[in-house]
Amino acid sequence: MYPNDGFRELGRAECLRLLATAPVGRVVYTRQALPAVALVNFGVGTDGAVLLRTSAASELARAVDGAVVAFEADAVDVARQAGWSVVVTGQAEIVTDRAERGRLERSAPVSWAPSPDEVLVRVDAELVTGRELVGGRTMYGVTLSV
Repeated sequence: MYPNDGFRELGRAECLRLLATAPVGRVVYTRQALPAVALVNFGVGTDGAVLLRTSAASELARAVDGAVVAFEADAVDVARQAGWSVVVTGQAEIVTDRAERGRLERSAPVSWAPSPDEVLVRVDAELVTGRELVGGRTMYGVTLSV
């Protein structure tokens, strides 16, 4: 990244704070050796893990259990040409331990597509990165307004 390119790198704590404000995000995983993306609602655990619910029979549940995935969420203000994006990368797993599931239930979202056989998926926050695009585009040190 070049200096003055309009982006600011975000620290882990700020990334997790922003992530908790987003209503939806995207799970990036592998399907038949190709990249796939699923839009999901989610929650953030106290340790920064991303939590989501899905049907146990879903392609998403089968594909992510035990796999390393990326999770991305963002917010954009088109009028101001500003926003942020956070990516969490880590191993995903279906939470099967009853005690662990009970502990995570407080942070887990209610599924927007409920299923009678829902599972709770946890994505460990092994790598958390983010950046913010500050309002207005900058070219040659001059802020351009819309």
